[in-house]
Amino acid sequence: MKKTLLLSLLFLTFLSCGGVKKTQEALNLGNYRNAIDNALKNLAENKTKKSHQPYILLLEEAYKKNTERELQEIAFLKKDGNPANLESIFNSYNNLKAIQQRIKPLLPLRLYEENRNAKFSFKNYDEEILAAKSQFSEFLYASATEALNTSSSKFEYRKAYEDFRYLNEITPGYKDTRQKIEEAYNKGLDYVQVVMTNDSEQIVPAKLESDLLNFNTYGINDIWTVYHTSPIKDISYDYEMQLAFREINISPEQVREKESSIEKQVIDGYKYAEDAQGNILKDSLGNKIKIDKFKTVKCNFYQFTQFKKVQVVGNVSFLDLHTQQQLNSYPLVSEFVFDHVYARYDGDKRALENELIDLLKVSAVSFPSNEQMVYDAGEDLKLKLKSIISQHRFY
Repeated sequence: MKKTLLLSLLFLTFLSCGGVKKTQEALNLGNYRNAIDNALKNLAENKTKKSHQPYILLLEEAYKKNTERELQEIAFLKKDGNPANLESIFNSYNNLKAIQQRIKPLLPLRLYEENRNAKFSFKNYDEEILAAKSQFSEFLYASATEALNTSSSKFEYRKAYEDFRYLNEITPGYKDTRQKIEEAYNKGLDYVQVVMTNDSEQIVPAKLESDLLNFNTYGINDIWTVYHTSPIKDISYDYEMQLAFREINISPEQVREKESSIEKQVIDGYKYAEDAQGNILKDSLGNKIKIDKFKTVKCNFYQFTQFKKVQVVGNVSFLDLHTQQQLNSYPLVSEFVFDHVYARYDGDKRALENELIDLLKVSAVSFPSNEQMVYDAGEDLKLKLKSIISQHRFY
């Protein structure tokens, strides 16, 4: 009765506190792990703080209820006898141990009003964990090995690969798990043969072709897909990626001229300021006062623009070699513009602004060749091709 009254008083005092209220709600809803986490977080900050007393009581209750529920669930799963439950049993024992390990550093937790330490019934679960791990490892190895030996599905091989990797994490060096990981990985791979065709009437530069087909530069994060630009004899390919250039349109070399007549008021010497009688005015220091003289200057400005553009049009398509059906097709379009500006003038250069004067320092240059233009479009092509490859999935 006394303990019940004490609890009521404590919770009436502190329940308005957000953290305590949330922890109590978690406990009431059966979210014992959340309640434990919240209580431990606050107690780790300051376990002797008087306002943290409710967290000790909540932790005590949540730990007890969580342990009871976990052990009941383990007993049920064991009784059920389904090997698929072995992972849950293994994880439950680990969770029970982990919670104890988090509480122990905080002990003792003193309840001042009750003049006692909080009580936690701890148990050594090492034997149970080792037994559960042994059974689960055996089951995991057997089921993954069966999938590896009897399945013909790449999806099943990949699942076996993940199971063997997990097995190697919980039980490193278990039997021949490392060899099984490699076998499952190789069986789960999709092999893609890359074919590049050029149906345009232009030459695709050899270096651009090499760059486009260098898949190592794309940074593709897909462990299950391998692209080969040169087929390997002993590999049975699953898919074909077809990179086709349909059109390469190159504009004629153009020089566009724009003429402007520019006028501007510029300073052109000076004269001395005079009064109405023609006398030269002086400042307070006795110096003659100068007035700028302005002059209108004119200049004809000729701006030349060298222009040439290339447009590369193609598409990327994926073919299932087993069914000979096309999976997806993506357009691939890129442009590159050569745009060079220079200028000449006739007249008084002083009429020009600085940005126009800068253009006078530039000379005409040779137009890039058609092959160079196509190659210059390659950087954009590579970015777009990378995007297509990254977004496409075979599974």
